Amino acid sequence: MACSLSATLVSNSLHLNRITSHCCLHLHHPTLSLHQNLPIYSKNLPKLLTTQNHATTTPFASGTAGVESPVLSDDTTSSLDSVKVFDLEGNGIPISDLWKDRKAVVAFARHFGCVLCRKRADYLASKKDIMDASGVALVLIGPGSIDQAKSFAEKTKFQGEIYADPTHSSYEALQFVSGVLTTFTPNAGLKIIQLYREGYRQDWKLSFEKDTVTRGGWKQGGIIVAGPGKNNISYLHKDKEAGDDPEIEDILKACCS
Repeated sequence: MACSLSATLVSNSLHLNRITSHCCLHLHHPTLSLHQNLPIYSKNLPKLLTTQNHATTTPFASGTAGVESPVLSDDTTSSLDSVKVFDLEGNGIPISDLWKDRKAVVAFARHFGCVLCRKRADYLASKKDIMDASGVALVLIGPGSIDQAKSFAEKTKFQGEIYADPTHSSYEALQFVSGVLTTFTPNAGLKIIQLYREGYRQDWKLSFEKDTVTRGGWKQGGIIVAGPGKNNISYLHKDKEAGDDPEIEDILKACCS
């Protein structure tokens, strides 16, 4: 199954039956019949197909407490002021409160079922001892519901903090790239093959929940280093495609040096 999915991704074998607001994606799935038509719910398919392959990794800047960072524009920091995320208990928190009084590495997942995001969670958690020693929090945000976030926490045993963004407003504020062609790429396919060999698995139940399919399935994520100070974002990486992890040394240099 892993090879079947990966081969599909590597070859970009995305068969669109009709370019309309309701189309079908042919995908191998362990609990579905082969080549079953899976609905992609979209009101604007051309927008989904638009790729924005401009990778962005902004070098870290001064981390002085309370100093506004030059990494993001005023418009972006202003947009983040209105963003609210939710913890696993359902409490709404302004996103900037996550780093207002501390420094934090904040990872944005593609969605809570994504196998690539599970690897990203482990990739960052493997350096949590270094972050802890530097007083830096490790945070993961996913586009989806609180229940999806809880399921991710239970299955991955992620040691950092987990928050849900049901409206995907943080992704929109940070202008992360989106589109079918940023999701189904040769690099992503090869990485998925490797992850399955390492024992990672996609959570298909979460991946095919309506909330993920309609809103989060095509959105890419990123990583920021922020705080202390709500406007102090000193490092920004925007994934150019699925599985586009930055070098861990760059993140550690930004957060812990």
